[in-house]
Amino acid sequence: MTHLKTDIAVVGGGLGGVAAALAALRRGRRVVLSEEYPWLGGQLTSQAVPPDEHVWVEQFGVTATYRALREGIRAYYRDAYPLTDEARRDPQLNPGRGRVSRLCHEPRAALAVITKMLAPHLSSGRLTVLQPHVPVAAETVDGIVRSVTLRDKDTRHDTVVEAAFVLDATETGDLLPLTGTAYVTGAEGRDETGEPSAPATAQPENMQSIAWCFVFDHVEGDHTIERPADYDHWRSLAPAFWGDAMLSFTAPSPRTLEPETRTFHVNPPYDTVGGKEAHGDDPGDLDLWVFRRIAARETFLPGSLDSDIVLANWPQLDYLGGNVIDTPDRDVHLRAAKAQSRAFVYWLQTEAPRPDGGTGWPGLRLRGDVVGTGDGFAQAPYIRESRRIRAMRTVVEQDVAVAVRGHGRPARFEDSVGVGMYRIDLHPSTGGDNYIDVECAPFEIPLGALVPVRTRNLLPAAKNIGTTHITNGAYRLHPVEWNVGESAGELAAFCLDRSLHPGDVLAKPELVRRFQAALTEAGVEIHWPEIIGY
Repeated sequence: MTHLKTDIAVVGGGLGGVAAALAALRRGRRVVLSEEYPWLGGQLTSQAVPPDEHVWVEQFGVTATYRALREGIRAYYRDAYPLTDEARRDPQLNPGRGRVSRLCHEPRAALAVITKMLAPHLSSGRLTVLQPHVPVAAETVDGIVRSVTLRDKDTRHDTVVEAAFVLDATETGDLLPLTGTAYVTGAEGRDETGEPSAPATAQPENMQSIAWCFVFDHVEGDHTIERPADYDHWRSLAPAFWGDAMLSFTAPSPRTLEPETRTFHVNPPYDTVGGKEAHGDDPGDLDLWVFRRIAARETFLPGSLDSDIVLANWPQLDYLGGNVIDTPDRDVHLRAAKAQSRAFVYWLQTEAPRPDGGTGWPGLRLRGDVVGTGDGFAQAPYIRESRRIRAMRTVVEQDVAVAVRGHGRPARFEDSVGVGMYRIDLHPSTGGDNYIDVECAPFEIPLGALVPVRTRNLLPAAKNIGTTHITNGAYRLHPVEWNVGESAGELAAFCLDRSLHPGDVLAKPELVRRFQAALTEAGVEIHWPEIIGY
């Protein structure tokens, strides 16, 4: 067993964890950062999902460091790739020309930029990164987390990290039960929150589906994978509200809940399918190839790519069979989620209806090299919902939903520590719910949502802040997770400099204002201009 002592332990190296570590490090603090998977960056890298962002992202509404990450990705392509002259001159370069956002890119590009951002702190010795490590125990005394035990997944060697502050940036809030931090899972009841979209009473096991993403292209030859042993099971799966089998191009429309058949055009000429990125009333996913395309042939010089490269994160991959939090069947459900995605790959290669009347695309080729795996599937499942702290302030639907508020102007909080924007977007759930998709105002992140009701030196730094099952649907995406992590790292450093706990800051308006000033100085936007949500 190894023992380490540091100022701040950040457990979980997803987007929130990386942002938290960077924030603490720039304040001169020593940090131990741990991560379960080979790549830092979470949903952007190991989960392989390009960023879901709001329509104003190129002008405002993200932190300065998140903007540096985005511009770093573009610079990476300009420095390393044979771009066309048009693409190289484009200040808003979108390598994949996908519709989900203005920046669709390969996960390895984000990993390269994250590595560069952390590099000077590794050289200085103020940052220690432990991979692949998971938390297995913690010591908490009178509401103070004294230490966290991290286990190397390969060697089983344990490292005990003592820290003045502990930040939980894991994908599913894994530190919360280990530290005795009060938390909630699944759907809160309307009887507790008053949210119009909540069920009447709490459903702790009803959570958003996970999805195991994969990356592929299309080239000459037969790249059909071996027929999965459980293929017939997945082929027969047809939830009542789906409108067809899961292995089809049909899925409910998030906005109308009516079954809608998507198209799948292999390597289409640019601009022949879809258009600009989706927003407003257009979810942008009517053509599955274009929606999350992460490398478009037209971006690069002729001959550079034999095919577009596409990230599959589609409704048909949403795993409804059970959740992966607080259950002994976690590994069973993880394997099943990946099996569902594998079955969909085989269906695409062998049975999917083609526009020319044929069936299947045997030329579809899984690209494990793009995601750092041997099988073409992401290193980690895409997690949409985490355990969430019982917070001093919980954001509810009434705070941010346009219909409830009666207008789409920004939802403001006096103790704001950041901003975000996304529709309240809940995928079909393990409890059998269809989509919940609600028009949302541009929102702010209240400091109170980062402060646990009980544990005094633990901070949430990812999707585990004080939101509900409903509002998590808006607060869970890439730039918001980064902002949450960055503000948590800043808060830990602010408290250490003044011998305070987060609850002390929250309790005094003057301290809140000082902390907000520190955030603003660091490039964190804490209020929106006058804009309208969608």
